[in-house]
Amino acid sequence: MILRLALLSAAAALTLTACAPDAAVPVTEAPAAAAEELLLPLPEGTTPAITAADLAVRIKTLADDTFEGRGPGTPAGEASAAWIAAEMARLGVAPGGDNGTYFQEVKMVNQTVDPATSELIVTWPDGEDLSLGFKSQAVYWSKRQNADQVSFAPGDVVFVGYGVVAPEFGWNDYAGQDYTGKTVIILVNDPGFATGDASLFKGNAMTYYGRWTYKFEEAARQGAAAALVVHETDAAAYGWDVVTGSWTGAQSDLVRADGGASRAAVEGWITRETAEQMFAKAGLDFAAQKAAANTRGFTPVVMEGLKVRGTVNQTIEPLSSRNVVGVIPGATTPDEYVLYTAHWDHLGMKTGEKTGKEGEDFYEDDIFNGAVDNATGTAALLEIAEAMKAETLDRSALFVSVTLEESGLLGSAFYAENPTVPLSKIVAGINMDGALPIGPTKDMVVVGYGASQLEDRLKDVLATQGRVIKADPTPEAGYFYRSDHISFAKKGVPMLYADGGEDKVDGGVAAGKAAAAAYTAERYHKPMDEYSDDWDLTGFEQDIKTLFQVGRDIAKSADWPTWYAGNEFEAARKESLGQ
Repeated sequence: MILRLALLSAAAALTLTACAPDAAVPVTEAPAAAAEELLLPLPEGTTPAITAADLAVRIKTLADDTFEGRGPGTPAGEASAAWIAAEMARLGVAPGGDNGTYFQEVKMVNQTVDPATSELIVTWPDGEDLSLGFKSQAVYWSKRQNADQVSFAPGDVVFVGYGVVAPEFGWNDYAGQDYTGKTVIILVNDPGFATGDASLFKGNAMTYYGRWTYKFEEAARQGAAAALVVHETDAAAYGWDVVTGSWTGAQSDLVRADGGASRAAVEGWITRETAEQMFAKAGLDFAAQKAAANTRGFTPVVMEGLKVRGTVNQTIEPLSSRNVVGVIPGATTPDEYVLYTAHWDHLGMKTGEKTGKEGEDFYEDDIFNGAVDNATGTAALLEIAEAMKAETLDRSALFVSVTLEESGLLGSAFYAENPTVPLSKIVAGINMDGALPIGPTKDMVVVGYGASQLEDRLKDVLATQGRVIKADPTPEAGYFYRSDHISFAKKGVPMLYADGGEDKVDGGVAAGKAAAAAYTAERYHKPMDEYSDDWDLTGFEQDIKTLFQVGRDIAKSADWPTWYAGNEFEAARKESLGQ
């Protein structure tokens, strides 16, 4: 198939002219010629009313096999970004990206490990070598971008507990040793999760220190040659199959100024069974060492007699991806913005993922379509944009569909560092990511509940519907740090990440929890995350109407919702507004 990416011709060249209260707001349409160049057609007959039917057609299109799982930097993936931009143009949303276009370029690299020639080898105390099986025992990669081969020499192995340095919690898992050239073994999540002790970190709720992203960052700061996180399903909030699905094949990263030289040579995950074997060979008991790591003052443990060495052979492909940015200018204060975000990317295609036989219920192909994650959020962003276009807004509405979320929230991080409008002028933001099609619920879940005054506004809107806010029922999963709102929150922008509820009108909480558990076990980051015409989107429709109303009301007011006093992002907001 020849992939022809639409440049949106005249629509893409449209510039944002609404910079004064009486400035004319440009009306745009996607030219027929541009639409014809898209891989899939734009919707017809959608309306400003938020409806399940409109949401369905957009979700189905974005999750279509044609876009091959929306992998960033791939022709098919970038074609889905072009489709989103063309849809914004069709709706009359003005471009808000680089040079008067809908796109903000994000330079990236794809790094793909060759498992056949790469190796991660543990040498036991008796001198015997074990080459860890790729996928069966370990998944590993390198973030160094300037070499096709990355190796590290045999070095000592140290168990560093949770791998956390957190002065505010009186915690330092790396104290007392030099880690240069060594391999560190790290537990996932936080001590508070493992113990249920509310006095450790934030108790059962994961902090950023519990995220795998932090663990690799800290290991690099400590000078480790390799960093290996021990996978445990409960602590990670997903199974080993998610690890093998997410961290194999092409791994994307932003282009780094140092080419990734500051990262450990090798990063990766190992199974708990592999960790237990390593501990036993070193004369240690894994469970006992894990228990010791849950106490303040834990001392890192050298795993006597063990050595680890490794070589990663990789292909490195410089690529470019794009955030898609559109804006509806406000009539009174167009330099103030209400932000909506949703990531358009997913995992793309991965060979060798087929299971079963075609036509059987459990058949999986090698396309990770990402229908729930996150065709739903992107469809919602476009649906809200269409609804907002029919309103007369005082403030501007800013719509940012970001790339590279699945690679560590990189597209939103890039935007937050290179915003197209001043972050101090973004009054508030709403993020949408991964809505389950489970029908109407009596509630909406707020991830990171207790953070900002946006929750008060959400509560008021839900009250008119006879619904309520519910705090995230699984704070230990760390969802607050696993979606794009966090990139803006760290810069101080008050963000709301409200997801579908779990108290189903038909079946109650038990049915809602069962549906969420089934999705995580069977579809999350797997090829089976596909759209079905059988989906019940009536609850999703209600949720998106709710989020639309919250944002619209802010866009029609002069209020500046802020973080609750004492919130971890309050100081960043005050600094931003002060500047």
